[in-house]
Amino acid sequence: MISYIRGELAAVEEEKVIVDVGGVGYGIYMPGHSMGKLPSVGREVKLYTYLNVREDAMQLFGFLTRDDLKVFKLVIGVSGIGPKGGLSILSKLSPDDLRFAVLSGDAKAISAAPGIGKKTAEKLIIELKDKLSMDDVLKGAEPAETAAAPGTFGAVQTDAVQALAALGYGSTEALRAVKQVEVTDDMDVEAVLKQALKYMMF
Repeated sequence: MISYIRGELAAVEEEKVIVDVGGVGYGIYMPGHSMGKLPSVGREVKLYTYLNVREDAMQLFGFLTRDDLKVFKLVIGVSGIGPKGGLSILSKLSPDDLRFAVLSGDAKAISAAPGIGKKTAEKLIIELKDKLSMDDVLKGAEPAETAAAPGTFGAVQTDAVQALAALGYGSTEALRAVKQVEVTDDMDVEAVLKQALKYMMF
């Protein structure tokens, strides 16, 4: 089991990267959204990995954070979705967007990923709904080298995100806006919404 790979980013290709570790180049498949966050070629990179062993090949899938890897493992745990399907979903949707889509029952957003049909998306929602929480969406992925701070987000933030989505805002916009609001104990949903909408205007 290869838990992670740390080395020099040697090349970035269409679907994968090459990481040089002691003179050996490892080809690692990555989601598209993560590849945009990589350092420049020649710099050091650390990727958390999943090794897929088949009869005819061994494939490494890499992620910038443990959270990304965790979500990937949940996705490929759904019957009918293999590692390539999981990568396709996480290239179309960030882990936060996928959580939001699952929790809101948005099969259309998930089936927008290449190779993922409506029935598969609906199955994924059914199987993962109890394994994901809105707290995780609001907290977002923690940096790979740091621990998550204790405490969870409450119903006020959750309701604010859902209210923004109901108003027609995209899930990514809604989540980012609510995350930026410094919520105090005396704030209700309306107060959080007002602050979030201010952030969305700029």
